[in-house]
Amino acid sequence: MSLAGQNLKYLRKLRGWTQEEFAHKLGIKRSLIGAYEEERADPRLEVLEILADMFKLSLDELLLKDLSVVSENYMAKRRQQKMMNAPRNLIHFVPVKAAAGYLASYADTEFIDELNTFTLPMLSGGNYRAFEIIGDSMLPTPSGSIIVGEKIDDASDIKNNQAYIVVSRNEGIVYKRIEKNNRAKNKLILISDNPQYQPYQVNAEDIMELWQAQMVISKVSNQQRWDVNSLASMVNNLQNQVSTLKKKMN
Repeated sequence: MSLAGQNLKYLRKLRGWTQEEFAHKLGIKRSLIGAYEEERADPRLEVLEILADMFKLSLDELLLKDLSVVSENYMAKRRQQKMMNAPRNLIHFVPVKAAAGYLASYADTEFIDELNTFTLPMLSGGNYRAFEIIGDSMLPTPSGSIIVGEKIDDASDIKNNQAYIVVSRNEGIVYKRIEKNNRAKNKLILISDNPQYQPYQVNAEDIMELWQAQMVISKVSNQQRWDVNSLASMVNNLQNQVSTLKKKMN
């Protein structure tokens, strides 16, 4: 009996893709993904060949091995090989298109291992990850920038007014400055560098990961310029907004 449909579903969920996203990558209709996963139809040979190439599998593995339970499956082998050959301080990159999958699988080592990686010689001795940010809430950091952050495991290590990638259940993945409030230790204030955006609160227990920003990678053509008056106005505006929010919290 072919296990292709079962394995197709396993591989899709492993990457955190919807059926629509997976169908687009395979060049087929979404309804076919549903039919394959529910075993109402068998995947065509050309679909299996694309799938095998995408995940570096043989057709025999796709058809005959249960990839979700075999202890020596290809994911374990690839992870072991990757770790053996990987340089130190490897940085995994989370693009915007992978954000939804990351929120669902941020603690899944197999998902993380499938992300693209790179290294930076000036960073060493820490656990780093890179995230693509979209939007103008952190100007002058332009939309499309890559934020490289170092993992913060203990919320008590948060430093006021430092920039962080915040991964939370309700807000998703955002890049903000954090302000702690000693009277409401279960709350954190997230602040944008762009004063047009108001600060807002999040519950500390809703935060799944924190990455303190260490580097910003962006295209030279996208970098913004601010004059001294604009910067002074921005700082005053931010201070007023935070003061107002703290009064409301108290």
